[in-house]
Amino acid sequence: MSKKSKTRNGLIAALDVGTSKVCCFIAYEGDDGLRISGIGHHLSRGLRAGTIVDMEAAQDSILGAVHHAEQMADETIRDVIVSFSAGAPASRSVAVEVALNGHEIGDNDLRRVLDEGRLRCNGSDEERTIVHTIPVGYTIDGSRGIRDPRGMYGDSLGVNIHVVTAQHGPMRNLATCISRCHLDVADTVVASYASGLSCLDDDERQLGVTLLDIGGGTTSVAVFLEDDVIHTDVVPIGGNHITNDIARGLSTPIDYAERMKVLYGSAVPSPADDRETIDVRLIGESDDAGSNPVPRSQLNRIIRPRVEEIFEVVRARLEASGFAETAGRRMVLTGGSSQLPGMYEVANQIFGRSVRLGRPRDIQGLAEATGGPAFSTCAGLLHYAVGQRLELPELSAGIYQGAGGRLGRVSHWFREHF
Repeated sequence: MSKKSKTRNGLIAALDVGTSKVCCFIAYEGDDGLRISGIGHHLSRGLRAGTIVDMEAAQDSILGAVHHAEQMADETIRDVIVSFSAGAPASRSVAVEVALNGHEIGDNDLRRVLDEGRLRCNGSDEERTIVHTIPVGYTIDGSRGIRDPRGMYGDSLGVNIHVVTAQHGPMRNLATCISRCHLDVADTVVASYASGLSCLDDDERQLGVTLLDIGGGTTSVAVFLEDDVIHTDVVPIGGNHITNDIARGLSTPIDYAERMKVLYGSAVPSPADDRETIDVRLIGESDDAGSNPVPRSQLNRIIRPRVEEIFEVVRARLEASGFAETAGRRMVLTGGSSQLPGMYEVANQIFGRSVRLGRPRDIQGLAEATGGPAFSTCAGLLHYAVGQRLELPELSAGIYQGAGGRLGRVSHWFREHF
């Protein structure tokens, strides 16, 4: 386990700051794997589409979630692994090659080619922060598919690096807000990457899969192939947009619209929808006012177009990126809004792929209430922290996975000077 994965008392702390909720998991790695010791979640305030718009409100939400987790674990945490979907994350690939002169490849050669890639990434866009620089395949004299080139011989060593960047401002606001809660950011992880580590199995990551994490304010995308995450994206549309559509369409308060969506909503119509009615409380009316019945079909006619929009936007962006067909015929939906009935059917129709629901895997101590798709990202942060992140070579993982992290930079400095 890398030092940067642990809090100062040896526990691992993960913090998922989402648009609809803030979640904190505290865990430790035992002989039988990851085990949760503390869980806290709090209604999210001060965020819109994953971006902080009210620092004080967001700070209160973070403090509430962390406090509940600390109380349950009977521990005080200092460092957290943080997920993000803010700052318009962008994904691209950088290819780098260095000369070897025929000698055996060692750690110094690996460090040299990765340093060259990092320098190119740092100089390519001064307005964005590099969050991940992930090696996704080495080449020796043009031969591809090499996972770890150390011990091999050749005249040239190349690497393709998957670079994930985000805008400076939103990332700095997130870090500042967390620091005001007296917490240090050990590392930052794009939300869809973390969710993939949590709910995808080994065969899916190897053969190719597209993961959609449908949250409250955003839908995060990650494409995995040959055990690597090769593309990430974030679409600023999520479950809250469906709720707002219901509130406007039926003239009902937002919290009541959310309740109707959860209890009665579906993205796929049913023959019985016209016969079933739902009592709707109108904006400004008291709870004891007379009922305003509407057919369930009217509710679902509001839901369906927004669900289709989410998937169509994702499909268009995947096609524009060139990764639409890379991940084969498999798709996994996760995130709180993925549980809306009919989501799989609509996704299957629009993408033409087999679709399943993704839940956190391989973590002990998760209660049923916190073991669902809404907690995939937070659980994935724990997997990331203990190094179960696609089995990348230790040298590159310690320095380059999440290179924006404070402790990651300290680790790099020690490696360079000692």
